Amino acid sequence: MIGKIGRGFTRLRDGLRKTRNQLGDGVRSIVKGRSSFDEGMWEEIEELLLRSDTGAAVAEEIVDELRLASGRWGKPDAEQVFSQLRESIATRLGGEPVPLQLDGGEGPAVVLVIGVNGAGKTTSIGKLAARLSGEGKRVLVVAGDTYRMAAMEQLAVWADRADVPIVKGKEGADAAAVVWDGLEAGVRRGSDVILVDTAGRLHTKSGLMDELVKVRRVIEKRLPGAPHEVLLVLDGTTGQNAIQQARVFGESLGVTGLVLAKLDGTAKGGVVMAIRRELDVPVKLIGVGEKLEDLQDFDPAAFAEALAPSDATPSEAQE
Repeated sequence: MIGKIGRGFTRLRDGLRKTRNQLGDGVRSIVKGRSSFDEGMWEEIEELLLRSDTGAAVAEEIVDELRLASGRWGKPDAEQVFSQLRESIATRLGGEPVPLQLDGGEGPAVVLVIGVNGAGKTTSIGKLAARLSGEGKRVLVVAGDTYRMAAMEQLAVWADRADVPIVKGKEGADAAAVVWDGLEAGVRRGSDVILVDTAGRLHTKSGLMDELVKVRRVIEKRLPGAPHEVLLVLDGTTGQNAIQQARVFGESLGVTGLVLAKLDGTAKGGVVMAIRRELDVPVKLIGVGEKLEDLQDFDPAAFAEALAPSDATPSEAQE
């Protein structure tokens, strides 16, 4: 598969270990000892998918496809189930990866990064800054979360690790004004990409959402055509709750792509399929670890292979 030979696949596979082990060990346990297909087997597999947070609709669709494919199998076999499962997952995740749009024309490309508190937004910005800088781009980070001094300090640490400059305001300063200053600085410095952090808004608070809309208007006013990307960072460990967050932010801010963080800390990696089914927004980046290089482009084929590998082996606990 493309993903298996692609750069970074080992990190992806390691990062998705919890979800993969749940699926792998679960399928083996369900299939083991069965001499024929029965309704109980399909119900158990559907429950397994639900525990991975694929959502009810996706789980039902995948089981229907497995049931249909089983007509070609002589008897229940875990590897055959894995093969069809991998195909079903890849189909639901789309075709080719959707890259970030970082062509700012004559000016810098602006990436507005949003999300609720604790989703992994600041660390995702730091990792993205490091990657883009490593590719030779001149990157500037703007600390638009002025509500928490700790947030600005944390972002400054990540900017230092990525070796990129940062523009900060004072605690409690008007976020839109800080972002304006950051855009001015980016233009003066000839930046290629400006990454704009924002406060971790609770999506249920309309007043706070209005402030994010104001920040977006400021960006559009200073650099027509910007922001070129509006990335919503979602915490992969929250599972289905991430879908509602994506809906609300999308309605207010025109999200262009999703960053699914913390997938290494959860067995709910199946939520990617639910998000893809429910929302017309591509997953562009995924976080599978704490290191700078653990923020990866989302590759549907590689993700499917990592979740249901063709050379599936028992979990480390059973080896």
